[in-house]
Amino acid sequence: MDPNIPAGIFLGFVAWFLLRYLAGGVYTVDQNERAVKTNFGRAERIPGATTLNDPISASLDPQVRVIPPGGPYFKWPWQTIYKVSIATQTVNMAFDPEAPSANQSGTVVEAVTKDQLNTGLTGQIRYHISERNLYANIFGVKRPIAHVMGYFVSVLRERIATFEAPAIPGATDAANSGISINDLRKNLRDLNEHMDRECSSSEARYGIVLDASLITGIDPPAEVESALAAINTAHNMVSSDISLAQATADQRIEQSKRAAEIETLKAQAEVQPLISLASQLSELKATGEGALRAYVRNVRLGLFGNAQQAVLETKR
Repeated sequence: MDPNIPAGIFLGFVAWFLLRYLAGGVYTVDQNERAVKTNFGRAERIPGATTLNDPISASLDPQVRVIPPGGPYFKWPWQTIYKVSIATQTVNMAFDPEAPSANQSGTVVEAVTKDQLNTGLTGQIRYHISERNLYANIFGVKRPIAHVMGYFVSVLRERIATFEAPAIPGATDAANSGISINDLRKNLRDLNEHMDRECSSSEARYGIVLDASLITGIDPPAEVESALAAINTAHNMVSSDISLAQATADQRIEQSKRAAEIETLKAQAEVQPLISLASQLSELKATGEGALRAYVRNVRLGLFGNAQQAVLETKR
């Protein structure tokens, strides 16, 4: 046997080991990625740092060491690198990662309104992986996005089933009453803001941040669309009649106020000369009885001067 064969096998093993584990242990992390390294399956922790120092949660495991973009880095054969993209992603809110054919092939979420009307909702969700809580995203659950989507759809259906439009201050009961699907369409912004608030805990639960929920469409089934349109038309007519009646009543009340004000001014204009005359007569009387009789005589003479005929009473 050739004595050089064992040496060749040994050198070949060394070369394979260096190529397989040393050269293969070099890796890089892209700019929009973050990575976590594990030793025999255990993620590397940051000594003394826990999520208690982070307001997103007060009960999760210690924070893992996040490998920032750059490289090349090196790992040992017993270490594993888990990379995730932290870029913002957009998905249809009806998308089900575990059953792509569900929700009409991931296009429409069905929900029942308070008035027992089955509606279809369409829209999108923007999300990204939380760099502050990579542990929950990588090691917490098998498919975090599936849990987040399920949680989102559950909260959305609960909100649709209990939604009531805010009352309009000063409006009548007829104006405040309405069909719930119409109220939903008018309050899409409030609905989206509610979903953002309710799903804010997903960062602590699953390591996924929901940037925004964009619900863009709320449509009833086709068989009730015409009936709903008729109801909307009738409701608009009633609201228009109520508004017209209120406007007419307000106009009449204003006209009555103006008429009362005019009559009050007329009465004051008629009373004011009498008040002035009484004041003058009082002043004349204060100067003496003769002055008042002289004033009365002068007034009579003026009246007689303007009269064409005068009737005098004679004593018999």
